[in-house]
Amino acid sequence: MKYLLRKVMLYAFIAWAAMTLNFLIPRLMPGDPVALLVERMEGRIAPEAMAAIAESYGITDDPLPIQYITYIGNLLRGDLGLSIGFHPVPVADIVMQALPWTIGLVGLTTIISFVLGTSLGVVLAWWRGRKSDYVLPMLTFFNGVPYFWMALILVLVLSVNLGWFPVAGAYSRALMPELSLEFLGSAAYHAILPALTIVLGSFAGWVLGMRNMTVSVLGEDYVTMAEAKGLPRRQVLFTYAARNSILPSVTGFAMSLGAVVGGSMLTEVIFNYPGVGYTLFQAVENQDFPLMQGLFLIISLTVIIANLLADIVYVFLDPRTRSEA
Repeated sequence: MKYLLRKVMLYAFIAWAAMTLNFLIPRLMPGDPVALLVERMEGRIAPEAMAAIAESYGITDDPLPIQYITYIGNLLRGDLGLSIGFHPVPVADIVMQALPWTIGLVGLTTIISFVLGTSLGVVLAWWRGRKSDYVLPMLTFFNGVPYFWMALILVLVLSVNLGWFPVAGAYSRALMPELSLEFLGSAAYHAILPALTIVLGSFAGWVLGMRNMTVSVLGEDYVTMAEAKGLPRRQVLFTYAARNSILPSVTGFAMSLGAVVGGSMLTEVIFNYPGVGYTLFQAVENQDFPLMQGLFLIISLTVIIANLLADIVYVFLDPRTRSEA
């Protein structure tokens, strides 16, 4: 428990530092979001409304500590401010609209890639030296292919040339988002191509990493001892080799889950998929600083939570960690 308590305290401090930096950076940057909004509205904002708009964006004459306390209080209430590009829509509403799309697409594909990749990596390590090694060059190629290039090739072949899948979008434009079989079917159909892009782009990395680590572990003395005792091959592979080989992959998987909220930006932009990555691209394009600030905070906190969960999993996988606890 001491180990977990130290980790929780560490990540709580990191979360506080992330929130504090998120508060300071916009206030230290040059520029004024109110002036930017007035410019975008082309003078349609009355001068007497300027003070109220500035206060809505957290720009007041209060001392910095008072502004910080107000900022923390707003965060605890889920208030991330107002968007400039989508004024006057709250940032929290925009984030909540984008999160389900990214979690459903990138989250599910990340889990699928990890499970399939690590499982195949263990099998390829056990079968090393056989004909199965011929797939390694192909896996190395896929591991080196950038997401955006993979997405463009799949769009060209499967959408433009063959017409099997839609080129872009998350669902048919003739439908409204709702919990109906027609809408869910359309959303699943539109998600196939971007999901295939993410799986093909990340699957090979998990296979190669797990295979190389498992090959190293299979050469350890305790694995040789287990084989000498006459234990079943499956037990040696999964209980001794795979369990210790997967430890580095757990950290990578936690980082990948943290990056889920950030989304695969290029993939979402190419497919015009309304997830967090595409929303962040729109925020940068529109110079929407409050929306960028809110998205960066959500992404940072997600990475922190994912790493904390990885440390908790480590306690159950690695007995050495439990001895420290």
